[in-house]
Amino acid sequence: MATAATKSAAARDPRRRAGVTVLSTLTAWLTRPLASFHLLLAVFGLLTVFGLVMVLSASSVDSFNRDGSSYSVFVKQVMYCGAGLVLFYIAVRAPVRLLRRYSLGILALCLGLLVLVLIPGVGTELNGARSWFFVAGVSFQPVEFAKIAFALWGAHVLVTKRGLMTQYRHLLVPVVPAALLMFTLVMMQPDLGSTITLFVVLLALLWFAGAPLRLFLVMALGAVTGGIVLAMIAEYRMARLTSFLDPASDPSGSGYQAMQALFALADGGLVGRGLGQGWSKWQYLPNVHNDYIFAVIGEELGFIGCAVVLMLYATTAYVGMRIAFRNTDPFIRLVAATLTTWLVGQAVINIGYVVGLLPTTGLPLPLISSGGSSVVTSMLVFGLLANFARHEPEAIAALRSLGPGRVGKLLRLPTPAPYRPPARRKTSRPVPRTRPGAKSSGASGTRRSGAEPRARGARSGPGSRAQTRGGHR
Repeated sequence: MATAATKSAAARDPRRRAGVTVLSTLTAWLTRPLASFHLLLAVFGLLTVFGLVMVLSASSVDSFNRDGSSYSVFVKQVMYCGAGLVLFYIAVRAPVRLLRRYSLGILALCLGLLVLVLIPGVGTELNGARSWFFVAGVSFQPVEFAKIAFALWGAHVLVTKRGLMTQYRHLLVPVVPAALLMFTLVMMQPDLGSTITLFVVLLALLWFAGAPLRLFLVMALGAVTGGIVLAMIAEYRMARLTSFLDPASDPSGSGYQAMQALFALADGGLVGRGLGQGWSKWQYLPNVHNDYIFAVIGEELGFIGCAVVLMLYATTAYVGMRIAFRNTDPFIRLVAATLTTWLVGQAVINIGYVVGLLPTTGLPLPLISSGGSSVVTSMLVFGLLANFARHEPEAIAALRSLGPGRVGKLLRLPTPAPYRPPARRKTSRPVPRTRPGAKSSGASGTRRSGAEPRARGARSGPGSRAQTRGGHR
């Protein structure tokens, strides 16, 4: 009766009738087999175009002062986006089995680059951190690619050991030691922001693999302790922490950037000053087209522009987790959830320190801030997620029965193979013969040979937490 009453009320009110129609249409569209794939492509395209527009607006003054052209930074960003689109296309077409097979080799290559970048003359120091390679005038940070490699390899290891997740030595080794090695190499640059995002990747891997909550409490305590120690041993980190707690204590020094960002956001109001009309890019706010581009969005497009950006990242989080929950391959589930957590988590951290809720860490806003390594790796992550979206069981069935569709034909994407769980290994231990009249092991209640004890209430490997939290609703 409630449904009938709602329909009758909607029939009487045109606005409610329109709202019900839009909601029902959206719900029906989300039930389509390739809805995750198409929605992810839409968000990816909107973020990319929006980022290019904001980079052009925020960098025009700085570009003209340095190069005599208002488009120099924008042209470089377009070139980086072109390289990112190539990696996006490769990631969409890459077979999942090859990602698993070569994940260790990719991680080893990234670790080698993290070591090479520390060598003077090989790596380049910029803004106090030796974390860059400059090749033919193009710069990139190996740590950005190391995050993706660590997510792929860590998921492969945890999925392979999913039957042993109740034992800490199998849950933590070798994933945590490898993460500690990467933390050490990145902090030797030093780059605290990248270390934080690597820690987010590690937490996401362990969380979606079903690690116990007490492990995260210990890791959180260790992270807080380590952060305090790192802040105390470096003067500039302590200055950042002090300016976060009280930006007005040094408005022309360590708190200058935070104060100017807040002024820009406040100046924007509801609808902003207009695209390209902001004042903060006129040398008032440092790094305006990099770390603090969200302040320019708030100043020029107002609260509405900021809300649109937040909505796009929220949609990214929804689609990424939807892809993870709807897949049956545990490797895809774990990688999709981890990469989504990292990408959206980095956006939350960036927006958090721009609005004054978090200390400054120097992390860019994915797909919006200018910078080569950030935009290229963000596009690579979206490519992997798009690949995983086409591996949903409903999507595979539709692609095999109805064909690749318009997007698949345009990009010439291969038809994904359905997931087949590995066959269980049979024990090779010979079954002992029983004497005549002796009781069998099944009758006596004894566990059969080769079976392992299982903790009461333990979860069964990667993806189990995702399943219990919404995978089988």
